[in-house]
Amino acid sequence: MMRGVSMVKAMRIILLCVSVLWIFPEECAGKSNFSRNSSSSTASPPLSQTPNSVNVGALFTYDSFIGRAAKPAFKAAMDDVNADQTVLKGTKLNIVFQDSNCSGFIGTMGALQLMETQVVAAIGPQSSSIAHMISYVANELHVPLLSFAATDPTLSSLQYPYFLRTTQNDHFQMHAVADLVSYSGWRQVIAIFVDDECGRNGVSVLGDALAKKRARISHKAAITPGADATSIKDLLVSVNLMASRVYVVHVNPDSGLNVFSVAKSLGMMGSGYVWISTDWLPTVLDSMGAVDTETMDLLQGVVAFRHYTAESDAKRRFMERWRNLRPKEGLNSYALYAYDSVWLIARALDVFFRENNRVTFSNDPNLHKTKSSSLRLSALSVFNEGERFLEIILGMNHTGVTGPIRFDSERNRVNPAYEVLNIEGTGPRRVGYWSNHSGLSVVPPETLYSKPPNTSTANQRLYGIIWPGEVTKPPRGWVFPNNGKPLKIAVPNRVSYKDYVSKDKNPPGVRGYCIDVFEAAIELLPYPVPRNYILYGDGKKNPSYDNLINEVVADNFDVAVGDITIVTNRTRFVDFTQPFIESGLVVVAPVKEAKSSPWSFLKPFTIEMWAVTGAFFLFVGAIVWILEHRFNHEFRGPPRRQLITIFWFSFSTMFFSHRENTVSSLGRLVLIIWLFVVLIINSSYTASLTSILTVQQLTSRIEGIDSLITSNEPIGVQDGTFARNYLVNELNISPHRIVPLRDEEHYLSALQLGPKAGGVAAIVDELPYIEVLLTNSNCKYRTVGQEFTRTGWGFAFQRDSPLAVDMSTAILQLSEEGELEKIHRKWLNYKHECSMQIQNSETSQLSLKSFWGLFLICGITCFIALTVFFWRVFWQYQRLLPDTGDEERVSEVTEGSRSGRGLRAPSFKELVKIVDKREAEIKEILKQKSSNKLKSSQSGAGSSHSQHSEIP
Repeated sequence: MMRGVSMVKAMRIILLCVSVLWIFPEECAGKSNFSRNSSSSTASPPLSQTPNSVNVGALFTYDSFIGRAAKPAFKAAMDDVNADQTVLKGTKLNIVFQDSNCSGFIGTMGALQLMETQVVAAIGPQSSSIAHMISYVANELHVPLLSFAATDPTLSSLQYPYFLRTTQNDHFQMHAVADLVSYSGWRQVIAIFVDDECGRNGVSVLGDALAKKRARISHKAAITPGADATSIKDLLVSVNLMASRVYVVHVNPDSGLNVFSVAKSLGMMGSGYVWISTDWLPTVLDSMGAVDTETMDLLQGVVAFRHYTAESDAKRRFMERWRNLRPKEGLNSYALYAYDSVWLIARALDVFFRENNRVTFSNDPNLHKTKSSSLRLSALSVFNEGERFLEIILGMNHTGVTGPIRFDSERNRVNPAYEVLNIEGTGPRRVGYWSNHSGLSVVPPETLYSKPPNTSTANQRLYGIIWPGEVTKPPRGWVFPNNGKPLKIAVPNRVSYKDYVSKDKNPPGVRGYCIDVFEAAIELLPYPVPRNYILYGDGKKNPSYDNLINEVVADNFDVAVGDITIVTNRTRFVDFTQPFIESGLVVVAPVKEAKSSPWSFLKPFTIEMWAVTGAFFLFVGAIVWILEHRFNHEFRGPPRRQLITIFWFSFSTMFFSHRENTVSSLGRLVLIIWLFVVLIINSSYTASLTSILTVQQLTSRIEGIDSLITSNEPIGVQDGTFARNYLVNELNISPHRIVPLRDEEHYLSALQLGPKAGGVAAIVDELPYIEVLLTNSNCKYRTVGQEFTRTGWGFAFQRDSPLAVDMSTAILQLSEEGELEKIHRKWLNYKHECSMQIQNSETSQLSLKSFWGLFLICGITCFIALTVFFWRVFWQYQRLLPDTGDEERVSEVTEGSRSGRGLRAPSFKELVKIVDKREAEIKEILKQKSSNKLKSSQSGAGSSHSQHSEIP
């Protein structure tokens, strides 16, 4: 018994020795690999090589909405990491806290103090301004800087390689705001922002995002950090005097409510106003827990964006735990991002250590020069493995309480999304979502990620929003400025065509067709528009309309009203309304009455029409002759007589005077169709010839703009209009040929003189002017050719003016209600109207394309008739082929055939002879042949019967 126990003890000692000998070499190997900083990820490092603890810095402002939620989140995450045995086995995660005290200087000093503790990573800061400064420290010391609250879009640049954002980038939030602005139909907004890096850079991105939606920031209202209520009031008073009523507020959570408090006192939270807040407002409301009614009264109708985190079990567990940790404080989204930031570093460290990496620090040679300084910067150390650790963090892919934690190529969190909230009643109400995958939607983003991206305008949707003043319809977003400055309206001081626009002694100082249209449109606007009309020009000649547009661009005028043509070059600088009258360039030239021609009777048809008609007369005559030749004796006889018959019959059908009667069914069918075609042709010819001989025909040696370009004669244009630039720049006409004309008298005088006497060959001007000119010229001049430009007249507003959109809507309403036509009749009711354009004789001729359908029907009918006819002839020919013993009878039919052998092989000559035979003769021969066959069969049967009877 004792010996057995001794044996067991001996075996244990042997096993222990073997284990020691086995483990010791592995530990040495582990040390060797650790010292070489191996990147192998397959073997786990020995426990002796893993540090007992690692330091992680946390820099933020304790006494702030974000800081008060972030600190307990950091501590909870640290406790959870240290309690989890699957992460960082044997290594304790220690968070070193540092208060930035909402100061850029103190925050920078705090960052340096954190770095002295040899942290492997730093979380924070919450301020983008401080993040810009301490990112240089992180770059120098190779310490990854993970910010859970700095949303400045410019922090994602290559300038800060060690900066990484664990929250959402404001780049996406500003695109969400731009989508909401576009979805509501607004064209311009006013940005109210805090004047720091986060505010300025965020608003800059907003401007770019709005530009893609054809909108813009009309004014940037910057608030000094820490501004008091008086400064905010002065800023909002100036903002309230502007036209836009859409305000985007991008400020800090700790002072943002002051903006709405002052706006409420100024009456800017009522109907007609739009307030859009970025994520700072939901952060404030979520942090408060139970929000008091006084605060909610300030925010009624505000639309805000909140970081969206999908519902999950991890998120619900954390929220339950938060209620136990902070029962009196709410949970904002930044607390969730802070919690996930700690876990991200912990999981990255776990991978870092399992790859046999170790944490080492070394002195920065660049800081040795500062040893003489009392700041002791030389105490800062460089994290030697910082670059590798940053790569591991960027490659992480796991799920936290905020959802999937993964980074794209630009180091932004994947799948950015926001909730769209509407503040109403006692709290915020979610009206939809926004994501860069699908834009605005009422469906949670995670349900759309499996579908193809779709951010089209038609796909955008939100639930109903209650706007300030309890308005359910989206406000217009723009009103006429109530700062007492009337609209400065430039009106061209014309010296010609004054019915369109001219100076007037009575108020408002101008009159005309264009002024009445503008005033009628103004009256339809739902808001008053104070305005002053200012004449532009010296009154001695028509002003340059291009210069007038430039005055509007230079902000010397708010709008230009008059006969202003909408052309491409002008639309690049100003916004035009909907055209209120059509226009276009035409050519006016002297005309004279065309002399009568002895060959006028040929003008109704074109040459092609005459040729085809004549050919069809002969063709139909030949077809009828073929069909009638075997039946009708009138279509038989000597060849000369038959040829005359064909010609006579063909052309006599033109007057329905053909004396030959058609007998065959096919001939009658062809003739009926042809007579119908002749009837249509005769009627058309008669109508066209009557018009040519009775209507006055005018002619001009200028046929249109093409003939005017090829000539070298002078061309008259109206002074000040775009016609001269168009002829020179677009049609390459020499400027020396262009003659500027002042008014209608100069027009008529120049046309009457002609190019040889110092006048012009033609005038190029816009159609509305030409209508007036022709009625005042007693129809001595006409337009030639076609209108070669298509445009219209509109009112020119400054670029992106919302008033241009409202005026366009009003002009469309005037057109639909018939008011534009009434104004047109009032000013432009011409007493002497004459035909505007010369009727070109060539265009009035009837061409083949007007009748090819009739000819096609006739041709198809002839083809069918011929087909049936020849099929019948061939059938008869086959029946006339001789049987055995019938050579003599067939010889009679063929009249001279020497043997039946030729008929057994078909001959074209014999076929033609059969065609030439009368139908009656053919029928008689076929009848005789049938009877002969019958007799032959009967005689054969009789002889057979007699032979049978002789057999005994």
